[in-house]
Amino acid sequence: MSTKAATKIQPLADRVVVKALEEAEQMRGGLYIPDTAKEKPQQGEIIAVGPGKLSEEGNRVPMDVEVGQKVLYGKYSGTEVTVDGEEYLILREADILAVIG
Repeated sequence: MSTKAATKIQPLADRVVVKALEEAEQMRGGLYIPDTAKEKPQQGEIIAVGPGKLSEEGNRVPMDVEVGQKVLYGKYSGTEVTVDGEEYLILREADILAVIG
């Protein structure tokens, strides 16, 4: 986890920044599966968390997730961004399906 990147990306409201966990390179039936044919990862590690969204009364609703947690998220959730050559995913807390471990 790069704290340098985490300080450069500060999500707003109920958004989180996730670094996708790379799955081990797979061979199926003795054939190498190229990157273009692999499925997108659906789990990652949270590297930055926003302050939480505002309620209708104007109070800040705290986030249920925190930096360092490993999470599962929907296959097509969030927005992919690249900062300093590193790829990250910015998604809303509601797009996180579960915390691992």
